[in-house]
Amino acid sequence: MAETLKKGSRVTGAAREKLAADLKRKYDSGASIRALAEETGRSYGFVHRMLSESGVTLRGRGGATRGKKTTTS
Repeated sequence: MAETLKKGSRVTGAAREKLAADLKRKYDSGASIRALAEETGRSYGFVHRMLSESGVTLRGRGGATRGKKTTTS
């Protein structure tokens, strides 16, 4: 689906629903928003908005966490 979209073109109707479902499926199977944005040629914000509109629970940012480490003794 992503290959048929021109960068910056408006996505509406059935094409938008199909793209949203495709992005949701890929995100749920572990793809990052940045990877999906690169794959579709869309911005991070566009992909983020599409996922939010689809009702996806977005993952946290990951990486190193700040704060005290808890020791297990």
